[in-house]
Amino acid sequence: MSSSVDSTPSGERPIRILLVDDQPLLRTGFRMVLGAEPDLDVVGEAGDGIEAVDLARRLLPDVVLMDIRMPRMDGVAATKAIVEARLPVRVLILTTFDLDEYVVGALRAGASGFLAKDVPADDLVTAIRTVAAGEAVVAPRILKRLLDRFVDRLPDPEATPAPAFDQLTEREREVLILVARGLSNAEIAKELSVSETTVKTHVGHVLTKLGLRDRVQAVVMAYEAGLVRPGG
Repeated sequence: MSSSVDSTPSGERPIRILLVDDQPLLRTGFRMVLGAEPDLDVVGEAGDGIEAVDLARRLLPDVVLMDIRMPRMDGVAATKAIVEARLPVRVLILTTFDLDEYVVGALRAGASGFLAKDVPADDLVTAIRTVAAGEAVVAPRILKRLLDRFVDRLPDPEATPAPAFDQLTEREREVLILVARGLSNAEIAKELSVSETTVKTHVGHVLTKLGLRDRVQAVVMAYEAGLVRPGG
């Protein structure tokens, strides 16, 4: 999992959460866990993707906890609809399996990370706070294993319009490749003999120049564009 943040987003308003899962019992369990936290507020529940998109539009939660496999509309399509509507909402995927090709689809659609459904309660709470603060939640090496395994599902880089990589400096491009290879900021700093603060600055510039929300999208884009190959 990425580095956590213990504080809530600026302001005193609780983090508003929409629970999306086709199993009512699981939603009840998550609601009980999250309801015990004073800075978290579950504002709605949905049992399928269509309902999730509708409630996301109407309730504008900060974070949607999104199941992948659901009737009527799955979590990938729902995530895509929420992101394309440019709602001020971040999506955190819940999955039964780490190496799930549906997760790749959800990350490509704009999800800010993913968690296993059996994640410890403390990790779930930390992940929600992290995503609400604008960061991504994903273990870099798990994401790399995921993309290595399912990279053939991504668009052919020869047939995909090249992102604006020419806007990046040589060092920013280098940092992007290392991020895509699964290195943490600390590991990148050691690799390049710079400070972690400098790495964070470079990552921020990469995201801004490429119009990306977080480093998860940066990793997916690097794979799509062929900057990083499976096992690379």
